[in-house]
Amino acid sequence: MKVRIEPSGHEFDVIAGETLLEAAVREGFHLPYSCRNGACGTCKARILSGTVTHKPYETKALSAAEKAAGLVLLCRAQPEGPVVIEAREIGVAKDIIIKTMPCRVARMEKLAPDVMRLFLKLPQNERLRYLAGQYIDILLKDGRRRGFSIANRPGADEFLELHIRHVPGGLFSGHVFTAMQERALLRFEGPLGTFFLREDTDKPVILMAAGTGFAPIKAIIEHSLSTDSRRELHLYWGARTRADLYLHDLALKWAAEHPQVRYTPVLSRPASADAWNGRTGYVQEAIVADWPDLSGFEVYGSGPPRMIEAAKGALASRGLPADAFYYDAFEYAQDPVPLP
Repeated sequence: MKVRIEPSGHEFDVIAGETLLEAAVREGFHLPYSCRNGACGTCKARILSGTVTHKPYETKALSAAEKAAGLVLLCRAQPEGPVVIEAREIGVAKDIIIKTMPCRVARMEKLAPDVMRLFLKLPQNERLRYLAGQYIDILLKDGRRRGFSIANRPGADEFLELHIRHVPGGLFSGHVFTAMQERALLRFEGPLGTFFLREDTDKPVILMAAGTGFAPIKAIIEHSLSTDSRRELHLYWGARTRADLYLHDLALKWAAEHPQVRYTPVLSRPASADAWNGRTGYVQEAIVADWPDLSGFEVYGSGPPRMIEAAKGALASRGLPADAFYYDAFEYAQDPVPLP
């Protein structure tokens, strides 16, 4: 089945059983997407002609009114015949090649009781070209995948750095925390996603992270600093307790050494032992309290869909244009099945 993208006029074919997004990615067209499971709404597009059926999705990602107006989720929509869609293509990502590659676990470092940092070594003389903020899918033996953001900047990629939170019942994260050894072999596909810093503007940037959503934000900050950019970067990192700010000292170091970087940690449930005198509440609430007018900003958010959804309305109430909010929404996968 043939699909045409407007206004570019680009065309691609969809194989039976594929979604529009799967086919577009396979054929090298870069359309906005994040979660790929119908939870975040990043891949929303308009059907100009033709019909599609939707695989199950979360209604918060596509409301009934939006669906009635011709909007679809590309990650869940399967065409019933030729289709024309209206969608924004991302030119800067067009030369990024998605690869399937082996890698070796070079080092493991526990950053918090439930956060492990993995350093993955690629085969000799191999490098992965990616944009700061993108992610990879670890390919499990049973065919399932687990997506993790790359936490180090492009160019400093002798190793790929991942931050993995231990999820109770988690298939891969449980293996990482209980059985994985250094020098273990893995396979991955990537880079994936369209969450990366847009560099065609000098607007000040607010970076909003929750938990291990800090990983792609870290890559973005390190990339910006490596280019000697003077663009203002305001990092807000939300977590439950002080221990969940697992690289707090690194963020403090950025702010101390680079005048264009500001850092505001926010705890939602500080423990009494934390003796926390800083900001409390939810991270998006701290941003709107600090910035009554966001009309001249870009905001990049990384965290669970509920944070992203709460942030959309809160940021819009401060004048942030919808097309100036870029986000990477993710849920932690749970599988009560042993790793093969």
